[in-house]
Amino acid sequence: MTNSNISSLHAIKTADAQRDRDRLFASAAHISADLAKRGADLDREGQPPFEEVSTLKSTGLLNALHPPQIGGGGLEWVDGLRLVRILARGESSIGQLLGYHYVNSQYIYWAADDPDQAWQLGTETVAKNLYWGAAVNPRDPGLTLTRRDGHYVLNGRKTFSTGARISDRINVNAAFDHQVANFVIPTDRPGYITNDDWDNIGQRLSDSGSVEFHDFPVYDSDFILPLAAPDAAAKVQATFNTPLIQLVFANFYLGTAEGALAEALDYVRTATRPWITSGVERAAEDPYILERVGEFRAALKAAAALADSAALVVQTALARGSSVTERERGEAAIEAYESKVNATHVSLEITARIFELMGARATASRYRFDRYWRNVRTHTLHDPVFYKAREVGDFALNARIPPVSLYS
Repeated sequence: MTNSNISSLHAIKTADAQRDRDRLFASAAHISADLAKRGADLDREGQPPFEEVSTLKSTGLLNALHPPQIGGGGLEWVDGLRLVRILARGESSIGQLLGYHYVNSQYIYWAADDPDQAWQLGTETVAKNLYWGAAVNPRDPGLTLTRRDGHYVLNGRKTFSTGARISDRINVNAAFDHQVANFVIPTDRPGYITNDDWDNIGQRLSDSGSVEFHDFPVYDSDFILPLAAPDAAAKVQATFNTPLIQLVFANFYLGTAEGALAEALDYVRTATRPWITSGVERAAEDPYILERVGEFRAALKAAAALADSAALVVQTALARGSSVTERERGEAAIEAYESKVNATHVSLEITARIFELMGARATASRYRFDRYWRNVRTHTLHDPVFYKAREVGDFALNARIPPVSLYS
């Protein structure tokens, strides 16, 4: 094949990849717009998002990060996290669910002990449009694995498992004797029980209730890592799920705030009345409202740029594969945590202060404009932001990278 033919083939593949990317982003924007129209009703009802996740499956968004060789979209993390942000503009929980799925389903590629097993799991995921959840919260132990009749059985309860009822596959860790077992299991086996007990003030569509395992069968083929001591150090590449999930947090916080501001601007244009001493005929001309809108928009633009920059740093470090060092991982994690700290403060402020733009009538319960703040407030308590800020400060002052855990 001549150089010109090779160049032409590369150009065709590049154009096809760009069209696929554009299609995924257009799908995300369309879904987000629909979610925004239904947002108040969805929040009021607080039902598991079976229909919404089915839509994500049908549009290929669940498979956007999987390799194109197995039918995935082949997107990088920077774009995947942008998709999370777009969806969160329409409904925060759906952005969260997409981001969790991305981390849970991609984790196998860099963490699984057997690359062939990871490839097989990824191929099945794309072919069947599987949604991935997890039951791994380290502050909520309680899952125990025991041997029985040539296999294992899993027993115990997890208080919170996001996507509990919508998940087709879940990552799980459990205690086995004095070791830790890590495995991937389908949720359609007997003994998997989900409870309708998620009744928090926000993220009401995140399906984050408790799960129980009653003699749930687990097989050797389900394990993705060898049994290990609880304090055994993981290979560096396998620890990137933490900075990536923190970036998921940052991006769906920001998407939620972007959605809140967009809805507030629409309300100001169509419903807010000018103040009696403003001297203007339309609220959209009020200089104080204009000033606040400018401040909020500038803060969101800056926070989004920081999130994209951090995603690129983490993506680049992860791409180093098994050669990535603890230091490189730590420095990349700090970039993610800086974004998470910033996104937390920006999103909480904007989702609370949009009422200053809209006025008192916007507090009517039928609008449920408070859902944006409730969503961010609920999830930002997932792990205290001041501990993330402390890690960033310790790095800046003392050049210490964060200790590796499922939170840092």
